[in-house]
Amino acid sequence: LTVVPANASTSLIGSYEPDMLFLSNGPGDPQQARNAIAVVKELAGTMPIVGICLGHQILSLALGAETYKLKFGHRGANQPVVDIDRDRTYVTSQNHGYAVVGDTLPAEVGHVSHKNANDGTCEGVRYKNAPAFTVQFHPEAHGGPLDTAYLFDEFISLIEKHKEDK
Repeated sequence: LTVVPANASTSLIGSYEPDMLFLSNGPGDPQQARNAIAVVKELAGTMPIVGICLGHQILSLALGAETYKLKFGHRGANQPVVDIDRDRTYVTSQNHGYAVVGDTLPAEVGHVSHKNANDGTCEGVRYKNAPAFTVQFHPEAHGGPLDTAYLFDEFISLIEKHKEDK
């Protein structure tokens, strides 16, 4: 595991020859993360990318979606999220004030995979043109006992498939 700063360049990240780029959470307006958005846009499709919270928003912005400030943020360890692809609802932990506008994601780029059960906001995206997926919530925080632990298996699968395809 190598941690790089938010202002890391594409060349710095590439110099580590990473198996995956993991975009973590963080504070603030995702549209202000201009460097990260540009770097992620350049790296998308070259390696597996997974994002949570702010990382979800950055990858979405890099690949053509928009974000907006929520009137009331999603905070707490009891936020219900529907996994559309699995037709299941999970209890998640969240702490964010911005959301991806799911309808602005180009259809050829990806689709909304998770929605907030309370307000219908985008909580996850599966990408078609890159080995990538993102979620708005914190799967590591275990809002429901191990409800979203399957996402970590998917992280590993992305890495393994990418290595096989090389």
